Amino acid sequence: MQFEGIYTPVITPYHADYSCNEPALAQTIDYLIDNGVHGIIVAGTTGEYYAQTRDERADLMAKCASLIAGRVPMIVGTGAIRTEDSIEYAQLALKNNADALLVATPPYAYPTAREIALHALAIDRAADLPIMLYNYPGRMSVNMDAETLDRLGRSPNFCAIKESSGDPDRLHMLARDYPHIALSCGMDDQALEFFAWGARSWVCAGSNFAPKAHIALYQACAVEGDFTKGRAIMSAMLPLMRVLEQGGKFIQCIKYGLTLRGIDAGPPRKPLQPLNKDDKRELAQVIKTLDTSIAQIQGSAL
Repeated sequence: MQFEGIYTPVITPYHADYSCNEPALAQTIDYLIDNGVHGIIVAGTTGEYYAQTRDERADLMAKCASLIAGRVPMIVGTGAIRTEDSIEYAQLALKNNADALLVATPPYAYPTAREIALHALAIDRAADLPIMLYNYPGRMSVNMDAETLDRLGRSPNFCAIKESSGDPDRLHMLARDYPHIALSCGMDDQALEFFAWGARSWVCAGSNFAPKAHIALYQACAVEGDFTKGRAIMSAMLPLMRVLEQGGKFIQCIKYGLTLRGIDAGPPRKPLQPLNKDDKRELAQVIKTLDTSIAQIQGSAL
């Protein structure tokens, strides 16, 4: 599978009692596809998989598969501490006609490079689907280092990596030493750098509510090779990225951003709490300014 374009780790809209808001989920998926995203990731961090039961995750996979209905690729996250649980999620993804898997390092366990590789290879054997690896040491405490990547080279299913370390040296290492594993941007404020180093895709939570801006940057850099335009778009997006990353309110901001688009995303699951009024006001202003700036940049390029 070739990962090309913008892949949205879709939120899970909730009612006030934290049950899944199915009409809002359908609205969200239609909104993303209608606005041109290239794929949808189910059970990513932004979807709050870590706060869902096994049955909820299985049900959400089935719902999303039905709603996406093959219009864009569906990638399913297998994140879990236990390898046995990740294998089960991979098999459920296969049953629900997923196009690929997102395989992260197991959190909390602090596995070695060999153990990470064995974990990923077990998932691969269980489902035999294309896999995007997910390196996020900020949450998982360990890197998928060279030893891990070398061990995974025995299977062609490991075809991409979402790199979220924020370390430019790792970006360079992946681009230079592992050209057979496609780079996918997983660090939003480094998107321009990723595209300059050959990334062809971007897994970006902000595309839940700002798909046009994210697609515009991908189009300018990866498709047109116009990095002058890309820098202008990136400059317009940076204030949003700063707001999203400040104060540990990332998921809350993503959900409220979608609510501002007219889709009731609902609250985050506890222990997270909704944004306060000041946070909402700031995010609304930043999104409004971003929309205006992107429209102007796109218009001036015509």
